[in-house]
Amino acid sequence: MQTENLSLDARVHVPPERAELAALDTPALRAALTKMHLIRKFEETAEASYMRGLIHGTMHLSIGQEASAVGATLPLRRDDYILSTHRGHGHCIAKGADPARMLAEFFGKETGYCRGRGGSMHIADIDSGNLGANGIVGGGLPIAVGVGMSIRMQKQDRVCMVFFGDGATNEGAFHEALNMASIWKLPVVFVCENNKYGMSMDIALAMAVPNVADRASAYAMPGVAVDGNDLPAVVAAAAIAVDRARSGGGPSLVECKTYRWRGHSKSDRNLYRTKEEIDTWRKRDPIRLLEAELLAHDRLDAADLAAIEKGAAVEIERALEFAKSSPDPAPSELTSDVYAG
Repeated sequence: MQTENLSLDARVHVPPERAELAALDTPALRAALTKMHLIRKFEETAEASYMRGLIHGTMHLSIGQEASAVGATLPLRRDDYILSTHRGHGHCIAKGADPARMLAEFFGKETGYCRGRGGSMHIADIDSGNLGANGIVGGGLPIAVGVGMSIRMQKQDRVCMVFFGDGATNEGAFHEALNMASIWKLPVVFVCENNKYGMSMDIALAMAVPNVADRASAYAMPGVAVDGNDLPAVVAAAAIAVDRARSGGGPSLVECKTYRWRGHSKSDRNLYRTKEEIDTWRKRDPIRLLEAELLAHDRLDAADLAAIEKGAAVEIERALEFAKSSPDPAPSELTSDVYAG
């Protein structure tokens, strides 16, 4: 009886790549993972700087939500627009903002995106299509409708993607924006990052339907809920919505179910969540989930992954030094670009 020869490096059977991953080429996945690491390192550095008293005020961190920001923006072109939120550092970096100028803004430096006047919650980068973060809950939604109208009137094929949290979906601006965008078939993609809590309120206690995406049907637009910690799944859903908007089909609502590891802000004592709940979500780290899948399907090897993470750390270290060494605004110029005229 002939015995089959087994190679010494025979591997445990790995299921074929799922469609969402197979649709992305390796350079795109490498770039996405790099941005996810940049966002994570950036926010960890910003948090540490805040704790040392180098940054004043407060900040809202999105650690744990990196796949949502990067995955949603991946199908966008550079000349497409985004509108962000008070928890918007990830959106800014995902769309192409320079972490060094962002940290300089946090530090109140003249080299920051808003010359140190805006801080954590008001970063804008027109060159990369980022029309600005917004400290008002749901504040970007009606602005997105205006941007969509501008695109339509100028007969452009751009798209505007607006981010907001689950807490914004009970604001009147949410319903008004979705209704108007749908009536006029505007090229707007509404992305809800449902991290389960609007400040300290569990979304299950504040909404009668199980998914934010269920509300899309009231405005005759597609609504889809995806695992916001699964980058390929987010990209797949966002790509469909972006293509629909760009081709004149009108708006869509994409809900990314994700989780913030930190409190609502740096002043949040985090008493409304259990340690077990937070630990459960930390085990679904979107960065490590993507890395494991890339390894399993031979897209990248362990050395590649280590190099990407180290490269992100080095870039953020340089960004921190840039922010620290940048000049403060001159007191005589503090009102420049703040008031009209």
